[in-house]
Amino acid sequence: MTPATAPLLIELLTEELPPKTLLRLSDTFASILTQRLAELDLIEGSQCYTPYATPRRLAVLIENVRYQAPDQHVREKIMPVSIALDAHGHPTTALTKKLAALGLSEIAIESLERAGHGPQEMFFFTHRRPGQALAHSLQSACENTLAQLPIAKKMSYQRTDGGTIQFVRPAHRLVALWGSEVMPIQLLGLSANRITMGHRFLSEDSITLQHATQYAPLLQEIGHVIASYSERRERIHQQLLAAAGDDQVILPDALLDEVTSLVEWPTVYTCQFDPDFLCIPPECLILTMQTHQKYFALTDTKGQLQPRFLVVSNISTPHPENIIEGNERVIRPRLADARFFFEQDQKIPLADYMPRLANVLYHHKLGSQLMRSARLENIAAEIASALGVDSAQAGRAAWLAKADLTTAMVGEFPELQGTMGQYYAQHSGESEPITRACFEHYQPRFSGDALPSPGISTAVALADKLEILMSMWSIGIIPTGEKDPFALRRQALGILRIIIEQHLDLNLEPLLRFCFAQLTVSGAIEPTLAYTVSMPAAQNATGALPVSSAAPLPADTPDPTPAVLLFFLERLRVMLRDQGHTTQAIDAVFAKIRWVQADTVANTIEARPENQDPAQQNTAIEGLPCTDLLARLKAVQAFSALPQALALAAANKRITNILKKSPNTAAAVQTTLLELPAERALFEQLNALIPQAAAHIDARRYTEALLVWTPLHAPVDAFFDTVHIQVENAALRANRLALLTLLHENMNAVAELAKLAQ
Repeated sequence: MTPATAPLLIELLTEELPPKTLLRLSDTFASILTQRLAELDLIEGSQCYTPYATPRRLAVLIENVRYQAPDQHVREKIMPVSIALDAHGHPTTALTKKLAALGLSEIAIESLERAGHGPQEMFFFTHRRPGQALAHSLQSACENTLAQLPIAKKMSYQRTDGGTIQFVRPAHRLVALWGSEVMPIQLLGLSANRITMGHRFLSEDSITLQHATQYAPLLQEIGHVIASYSERRERIHQQLLAAAGDDQVILPDALLDEVTSLVEWPTVYTCQFDPDFLCIPPECLILTMQTHQKYFALTDTKGQLQPRFLVVSNISTPHPENIIEGNERVIRPRLADARFFFEQDQKIPLADYMPRLANVLYHHKLGSQLMRSARLENIAAEIASALGVDSAQAGRAAWLAKADLTTAMVGEFPELQGTMGQYYAQHSGESEPITRACFEHYQPRFSGDALPSPGISTAVALADKLEILMSMWSIGIIPTGEKDPFALRRQALGILRIIIEQHLDLNLEPLLRFCFAQLTVSGAIEPTLAYTVSMPAAQNATGALPVSSAAPLPADTPDPTPAVLLFFLERLRVMLRDQGHTTQAIDAVFAKIRWVQADTVANTIEARPENQDPAQQNTAIEGLPCTDLLARLKAVQAFSALPQALALAAANKRITNILKKSPNTAAAVQTTLLELPAERALFEQLNALIPQAAAHIDARRYTEALLVWTPLHAPVDAFFDTVHIQVENAALRANRLALLTLLHENMNAVAELAKLAQ
């Protein structure tokens, strides 16, 4: 008797699959096929599946797959009653033809259901539709799955019958087992059966599967293949840790994933290299081992690189001498090349590489990297001045920051830009802050990365990121949707992190305008460059680049500063949400940002703050003091936790609405017109609290400034309970509005508290 459900195994045995995309291929293959079967109601209960992936196979084991889907009750819409029946209630030709097309010619009209559907009455027909059989549906489900695999470029190959197949790699076998039954499907020119293959060298014969659940156990026991990607990865991880012993193994996730995708039966062996190569910077050695050979480097407990490495082999043998010797022989010339590059690069000072940047294109509209370095020098010096650090050193560091791009080592390993600049600057006798800035000016490179050191490194890092934002925005390269080819969102978040986490009192607006000035002929400052060695022929008699060389854009280029500030504002909003701040608190603080009419706000729809007033759709922020905003936000969060906060926020919202309707108020409160005890009490207590709050705000003690207003909870309630504002006496009305204005301005000096009541 056929069981109701059984596990379903689908396996494609192929040539070696691309290692860097194997995991994604596997996850997509398993999830889409499972989802498709679930949509066909061929899976009982929750979707439970196990993906398998090795260099030569994609497979999935899906639990609780039905042999046949249950019958379904289907309610089909036929047509409106007004069209189906004529004036006498008889079936029209349209209804007759429709029923015939549905195979319902013999059905009685009375058996059709009449029910309302929107504004009209419709005929419906309810019937039972037999569930689809797995054997019938699996073919299309598998074809649909293969069509959706993330394959960047397909290979074309011929079948034995001469037909052409396109797939990521040539496929050789297809297994399709529902329990112990072979499913009659065909994919990529292959007919399904129950036979798979083990390891290329360690397995002697094909493996016949009697049941789908035998797949992983038999492959491991007989075929010497660990089919589970996660299990194989963990086994490699544990073997690496065991082989490292007392040393530490450098384990980048990307390398571990790639190695897992290259082997089916992993075994770790220990190899060695000549200790003389340790004279090369360790980053060069590590990258050589990881990039070229997929080896794992080792360090001691102090982080010093060791002259041995670990290799993950696809063959397990009691005599691995040949494997070890072969890997040691292969790595030797790689390390020798790295030593050659390092020694050659050090033959001239780092500054002498600067002229070569004239031949390195930054962007065809923005000139060369040499021109960019001239701009970075000025921008870094300006930022350093604002930070109170040595402008000359910051300018020198920014000028040299990109010099290593033309070195042989960075040409071989682009990942080492900045790292080699630090080594070469140190070898050239540059000061310690400059050498450090050559490396750290790229930080933070990604979310969670370390920030540059305070001082010179920070100035150069901010200059580098601000320049790329302004230069790209000036030529119309702006992030849209998911497209951000120059990672401008990441650059903006990096700038915000540096400013906020280092508590820098910087306003971005003047810095962005200064950056833009370096891009235009009319506004650029001539680079100093007095300390450069040999410059291209384009330099003038003073040894400096001509202004036109450093400023590639026409003088009439629109300044994108307002739009970039909006972009920063939205990035900051995202960052603060990710940190756990509430939308209400963020809105309360952001409402204090100054808004001005913007000359250029093109392409800023995405960056515009949420819930922005429609009247501000042609405006942009004048400044963005990030640290001040964050301090205010922390204060608002603390204030929001108080029991009086909600009542004060609600009262503030009420005051805001009143003042919006009555914009014309007296300049000052007239004490002689305070007739009622509640308004006199509120005025007296308000006057007593204003100096306290102002002192806290001047000292940027924003939490204390907000806490000052908590005693006003009772006086404000009493005022609204007993004082009528819209009285006939114009003088009294204006005076009471003036009192509310005074209260509103002072209570909202830190943030718009009314936003907390939304």
